[in-house]
This record gives sequence, structure tokens and C-alpha cells, in this order.
Amino acid sequence: MSRVSVIQGLDAASYQRHALHAEDCIWVEKNCYVDLWIELLHALKLEPRACLGFTLAVDFEDDQWTFFKPSHDELRDLYGVDVQELTVWRPLIDHAVEQLGKGKWISTEADAFWLPDTAGTDYRHQHTKTTIVLNDIDVDAQRLGYFHNAGYFTLEGEDFIKTFRLDVAGDDAEFLPLFAELVRMDRAVDRGETVLWREARGLLRKHLSRRPATNPVARFAQRFERDLPGLQAAGLATYHKWAFAGIRQLGAAAELSAQHLEWLDASAFAPAIEAWRQIANDNKALILKAARAVNAKRPLDASATFASMADSWDRGMAALDQLAG
Repeated sequence: MSRVSVIQGLDAASYQRHALHAEDCIWVEKNCYVDLWIELLHALKLEPRACLGFTLAVDFEDDQWTFFKPSHDELRDLYGVDVQELTVWRPLIDHAVEQLGKGKWISTEADAFWLPDTAGTDYRHQHTKTTIVLNDIDVDAQRLGYFHNAGYFTLEGEDFIKTFRLDVAGDDAEFLPLFAELVRMDRAVDRGETVLWREARGLLRKHLSRRPATNPVARFAQRFERDLPGLQAAGLATYHKWAFAGIRQLGAAAELSAQHLEWLDASAFAPAIEAWRQIANDNKALILKAARAVNAKRPLDASATFASMADSWDRGMAALDQLAG
């Protein structure tokens, strides 16, 4: 069989992304892994906002913010979806044909250089590691339908050949297989809003118990001040990498926290929602101001922005302590 699909009938041109990826979001794209799970659950007609409590536990890890993602255990508990590492012992395309044919997605690292949805940034411009999920493969036509970031896309021709390394003859002893995971949906279940809400409330309490012991925004502020001169010396390319690991992860996590709390109870959690939205907005402003300061090599006093975010973090956590029990 030349063509196999997990979810049939998905069309890249007409695909409707989830509201968490709407253009009016503060951060449309979060990170490649959590963006995938938002859209995968959406494609399964499940509610991704239920699993976002983990964003409340993000921390500043000295040179980056937590690269936040849903745990496999919580995906199984909430939705019945099972994720296991795929042992890539043969060409990835052979795994894809077999596993997609059995109704299982493959999540795999990929080179964004060959992903046409990154046109204008990485596509045919720079080699960058990202993660995609294979959904629909036609070997004879050399066409792949895949989830990436905030949507569903197709690639073909040379992009297909390069993504699956079909132009490499035999075994390449120096090539290390990309990390891949197998996603099983045969036990996926829609538990209904009431059950899902109850489970999510329990997970919220768990994640709050794992939050940072000290205000992570205050620690981030100190690192920002220390790193800025080096970023100005290194230039925008280095800054963009730094900002993705730092500013963007904090801002995107904060917005998802607010959206999770809105889904749980927009009225009861209103003070916390406001606090996390403030952090998301402050980071959006900061990432642009810092880029201009790096490019122009001029000083930037971001102390007021960091003070606002640190205060919002404290207020948001205090509000949740009162309400999440």
C-alpha cells in the first residue's frame, strides 16, 4: 500500500487550528512540543486546555526557562493516549509506513530546513531541529501530511526525500537516528467535561505543590541584566536563541496558565488569570524591546517590566493558594 493515514481527510489548506493557536493569542506559538499536543488532541476532538496545569510549575533554570510539555502519564490519565519511545532501528520511512498503517502517530525530530511551513524563517535557509508528527504518508507520490507547531501541513518531492534521508545509500555509520516517539490512540477516550474538569483540578493542586520555592522572575531579572552586554556583543542571531529559551517560554507558559484557569473557572480564578496574562503581555513587550536594544547596542533598563512580572507571579500564586484547595 503506497499511502497510509492515521486521521484521514485532513487537508492542510482548510485545517482549522485550535483556539489556543488563534491569531489573537499573545503568543500564537509556544514551543514545538506543546504546540503539537494542542493540535493532536484537537484533531482527536479532545480538550487540550484540560492538560495545561503543568505550565504553572515552570521555573527559571539559570540559563533557560523550563521547556514545558505535558507528561506522558497525564496524557494517559486524562485522554487515554499512550506515548512511548520509538526504537529507530531501521529507516524512519519503514517505521512510518507500518505504524501509521496501524493507526499510530510517529512524533519525530526533524530538520526545519526541509519543512515548507517554516518559509520565511528556517525553510531552505538554516538547519534547525524541531519536532513534527507524521499523520499521512504516500511513498509513491513522495508526499507527507504532518503536524508542526500550530497547524497541519504537507511536504513533498525533495523535502520528502531529505526528511526521510532517501538520498543516502546504505547505512551511514556517522548518522545518529533522530529521537522519535510512538503515539497510540487505540484507548483514547473522551471522558466528558465533568470528569475531565475534576481530574484537571486535582492535577492543578499537584502542579502548584511543585512550583518554584522562590520567585523565578526575580532570578530571571538578575540573569537578564548580566547577559545583555554579551548578547549585544554576539548579535541578533544569538539573542533570538536566548530569547526563545528565556523570554518566550515564560511568556507562552503564562498565557497557557491563564487559558487553563479560564477553562477551569473564569470567574473564580479571575485574579490569577489577570496576573498570568500580565506576565504574558510583559514578556511580549520585553522580547521586542530587548531585540531593539541588542541590535542597536544601546542600554535597556527593564527593571520596571521585571518588577511588574515578579509582582504578578506573587499575586497569581497567592490567589491560587486561596482557591485551588
